Amino acid sequence: METRRLGRTNHQTSVLVYGAAALGNVDQDTADTSIQQALDAGINHFDTAASYGAAEQRMGPWMPRIRDQIFLATKTELRSYDDAWRQINESLEKLQTDHVDLIQVHAVNNATELEKVFASGGSLAAVARAKEEGLATWVGITGHTEEAPVVHAEALRRYDFDSVLTPLNRTLYANPEFATAYDALAALVVERDVALRVIKSAARRVWQDGEKDMSTWYKPFTEQHHITAALTWVLDGHPEVCGIATAGEVRLLARMIQAEQERAGLGVAEAQAVLDEVEDYASPFVNS
Repeated sequence: METRRLGRTNHQTSVLVYGAAALGNVDQDTADTSIQQALDAGINHFDTAASYGAAEQRMGPWMPRIRDQIFLATKTELRSYDDAWRQINESLEKLQTDHVDLIQVHAVNNATELEKVFASGGSLAAVARAKEEGLATWVGITGHTEEAPVVHAEALRRYDFDSVLTPLNRTLYANPEFATAYDALAALVVERDVALRVIKSAARRVWQDGEKDMSTWYKPFTEQHHITAALTWVLDGHPEVCGIATAGEVRLLARMIQAEQERAGLGVAEAQAVLDEVEDYASPFVNS
């Protein structure tokens, strides 16, 4: 699997980042199979969160064996210093490790959430303390919604985050306002050597009533040629991206791994043409 430099961390990350949201509601055997599948494919970067159900507990038994082989990231979505600090320490216990490589303030989706993070007594102070005390090596910020690139650029102007996790896919970028905001964020992370990872690259649209049959909160692409096109469009069309978080559904991991392997035979223009033919391709954030 291709690797890319993860900004100033200097970690050579697999371009697929294991999205551990997929483990939130599965049993340990299913989690074990999925984690091993990722490792066998060359995925060396695992991203989880305290809010991902049982994901941290499912990953914990693996850490004594693989901790020194992977880049491990988790997140806190709580906004007060005390709550975030408690949650960070609980995450370390569940993950069975004394440190993570990256701790992130999570779901900073809009200006209101940003102000909560930066407020006196807010969660930014907790993640900064985690870095200072060696519980985490790096500090990042994440978010969903079409506002996220604007919010994350503002966050970088206020604090020297080491990593940003923000949404990007073809249909989002087709919106000129989103594209302008994303491009500004991309320029900023390159200038500051910040790691840029993206989410929702394989998202197709929101679920319609009665059709939800996977654990993802959005309807993902499931056909291989669509997933391959989606990953190709991001990874080959946006070299500033260090990695793509895999979909939060264990059944899609193999298809995303295959897509990464197949992209060499598909150019960006061809990938975009494939995606632009999808009639129901739309932002997954319409209800956000």
